[in-house]
Amino acid sequence: MIRHYQKAYFLLSVAEVKQLPPDQGMEVAIVGRSNAGKSSVLNKITQNNNMARVSKTPGRTQMVNIFVLDDQRRMVDLPGYGYAKVPLAVKQKWQKTVDAYVHERECLRGLILVMDIRHPFKELDKQLLEYCHHRGLPVHLLLNKADKLNRSQVANVLQETKAFLTSYHNSVTFQSFSALRGMGLKELYSLLDKWYEY
Repeated sequence: MIRHYQKAYFLLSVAEVKQLPPDQGMEVAIVGRSNAGKSSVLNKITQNNNMARVSKTPGRTQMVNIFVLDDQRRMVDLPGYGYAKVPLAVKQKWQKTVDAYVHERECLRGLILVMDIRHPFKELDKQLLEYCHHRGLPVHLLLNKADKLNRSQVANVLQETKAFLTSYHNSVTFQSFSALRGMGLKELYSLLDKWYEY
């Protein structure tokens, strides 16, 4: 139900995994390249355009941002990776933080991996998928910015995505999405409801 997500509020930003709230309850994390529209996706889910800071400069999410839905459920915005014009040391720190979070967090129910539908499956996306595959962690691929393509182009990417994922036996699901227009939002809510046990 949409109202669960509209209740979301920002709790805190942390630089390291050890600063996170106690590892209990349920968390769903949003991750992806820093130009994939991650913040816009979070804002669309919560129906609050001010929830996550949307920037014209990719890579602004340098911290792990925690949003609370209720006393048992949280949504986590992980640092964007890959694209941003930042020093290599900063990029490596982001990557280390994302790796540590995915590896250590027991309450993590699944990852929403946001990709630009025009440029899916970059190297770091593949690495993350591979890692989650070995850990048996569910991943939902959100092929964002579908409004930038026509219907047949979207269908082609979905077909290619399906073919690419045949080697993954853990629960990797995928859909086209547009944070700008809200396309695919109902489908995304259904998945989140399942992960959060609403």
